[in-house]
Amino acid sequence: MKKYRIRKKTKKIIRTDKTRWSLNPDFEFFNELRNLILKSSPAEKDKMIKKILGLGRVKLAVTSGIFLENTGSDLYDTVADLFIVGDDISKKKLRAFLVALEAEVGKEIKFTLMDKDEFQYRHGMFDRFIRVLLEGPHEKIINKLGL
Repeated sequence: MKKYRIRKKTKKIIRTDKTRWSLNPDFEFFNELRNLILKSSPAEKDKMIKKILGLGRVKLAVTSGIFLENTGSDLYDTVADLFIVGDDISKKKLRAFLVALEAEVGKEIKFTLMDKDEFQYRHGMFDRFIRVLLEGPHEKIINKLGL
């Protein structure tokens, strides 16, 4: 069914048929359909790695939460979706990267940035944040620290 709206000033008829879709979360195959839509290709992962390496001297990049393919509802409660360790990271490039990534994913990304010295200190002290991130489901997409 087509919907029409009439402008008051010019009395011009404008076609306004916007299709809207929604999905019932109680649908039997909801998780499978969501995973199919959110699944990223290896080419997209390579593109993301290239952009992260362009931010500065990146030593470690860990993805978790919304970036994992087999995501259940409990994985959205991770401490960080994207964790980057590096030095001389350009804040301007980082901000642009995060805005573009959030637009692509369609959700707000929990993000953490640390320099190499702070990470090594916290990793050596068995910091709770680092331990929870690295013991939970994650993927190291850049690993120059040998973890």
